Parts: sequence; C-alpha cells; structure tokens
Amino acid sequence: MKLSELEIFQAVAECGSVAGAAQRLHRVPSNVTTRLRQLEEDLGVQLFIRSNQRLQLAPSGHSLLEYSRQILALVAEARQAVSGGGALGTLTLGSMESSAAVRIPPLLAEFHQRYPHIQLDLTTGASGQMLEQVLSGHCMAAFVNAPLLHPALEGRAVYREEMLIIAPRSQPVFTSASELAGRNLYAFRSHCSYRRHFEEWFRAGQSVPGKIYEMESYHSMLACVIAGGGLAMMPRKMLESMPGHEQVSIWPVAEDWRWLDTWLVWRRDAMTPQLRALLELLPQAPADIT
Repeated sequence: MKLSELEIFQAVAECGSVAGAAQRLHRVPSNVTTRLRQLEEDLGVQLFIRSNQRLQLAPSGHSLLEYSRQILALVAEARQAVSGGGALGTLTLGSMESSAAVRIPPLLAEFHQRYPHIQLDLTTGASGQMLEQVLSGHCMAAFVNAPLLHPALEGRAVYREEMLIIAPRSQPVFTSASELAGRNLYAFRSHCSYRRHFEEWFRAGQSVPGKIYEMESYHSMLACVIAGGGLAMMPRKMLESMPGHEQVSIWPVAEDWRWLDTWLVWRRDAMTPQLRALLELLPQAPADIT
C-alpha cells in the first residue's frame, strides 16, 4: 500500500466520484480508477459500493478512511517538521450561510496571512448538512449551530449569536408566540438549526405559525418580510450586514431563546495540522465568545 494510493483513495472517498478526485489530484480519471482497483486487490477487500455512477464507501472503506487521514496527516506534519517550512496542505471547511457571510471573512483573511501555503476549500449549507459533510469526510471541520451529541464528533463553541425576529414595519407590539399564531414564516430548509429554533419557540408558546416558505438566502427572507409577507428569524450580525435591514421592525425574543452558540466541529479521529492551525485563531473557551 503506497502513499499515493492512499491519497487517491481519500480523494475519491471525499469527492464521491472518480471524476471529482481526478480533478482534485490533477490526474486523468482512468489513472485514478486503475490505482483504486490496485489498492482494493492489494488489500483483498472492496472499498467502495459502485452504483449509478457514484461511489459510496463500503464498511472496509470507512475503516481505511480513518487510518488514511491519520497517516497522510502525519506524513504532511513530518514533511513540515523536517523542512522547517510553514503549515501546508488543504483544509476543507464547511459553514452555515450566516457564519460564512459575517464571521468567517476576517478569520480567513488572518488565516491566509498566517498560513499562506494552506489551501482552503469552503462549502456552505444548513447545520444539518454540514454535520453530514464532516461525518462523511467531505469536510475536515464545519461551523454549525447544533448540540454536539454525536459520539464521533468533538468541537468548540466559538461565536455567540443574538437571534432576532424580523417583521414588517406595521407589526404591532407582541410579547409571546401566541400573538403571532397563523403568521407565515420565511426560513431555510428543515436542515437549518435556526429554523428549528424558530419553530420550537412557537411550540414553547403553545402556538402554531402559518405556512413556512423555504428560501435560499437571507436576502430573500429580508425582501419578503419588507414586502409584508410574514416573519423571519436570523442573527443580528447577519441582519445588520444586509442593505434594507432598516426597513423591518426588530423584535428580540425572551432570554431563554435569544442566544445561540456557533460551534466548530470535527471528527475525533481527524485532527490535522491544518485544523490545529485554524483552532489557534479561534476563541479558546466559551468565556471568549462574542
């Protein structure tokens, strides 16, 4: 088993296809396919389940992927140590849309300045999707808002977000969810933790909203609320970053529902030099969250 074969195997596992791995590794697809089959023959196991032009990890593949990450990370760290150079390699990072818009840009600017030889690939989506990306190995780490319950994950709370309800300017004063029963909501798809938080706020107030319109961006939500179509919930920092935010009324919720923490999460078996470099730039304890 050669390091180059492990690199090819890991790229296919993370990309989910030979074509994607070939593009990442700057190889032709036929070479990737050949080297992958050679690795399977050498190990005497099937590493992937092949169906509908997609490759899914077989049980043996999942086991090998954990070792592959550790081996390749140690090799990269050893090369760095003996060469005396700075950290290098690739950091595949996932993030919620709001964090990617208002939290990550200054962080990435500092990261690129300090670690210019680390290539960073950023993917955005809802918290549930990002957790799946980390668990599957497509992302090395991700910024999410979700309780850290999965035994394969560990993480750190890094940002605290103030959640607000935004409503049309004509919205009368309200103090509870019961006064908003039947109002339409604008939110991301069901994977979104902020959407679940909004729905749970209604349930805790023994109230039921009207129709939930699934949107693709915070800008779309804001535009619909400005037009008078319903309500939305979003972090204050996200709202204040968008043009037009002064055209809606802003309603903080009760203290128990007002604050949500954003976590950086990663697999317990997947600590790498690139991830350690990122962690150095983030708050060290909940007391540091702002």
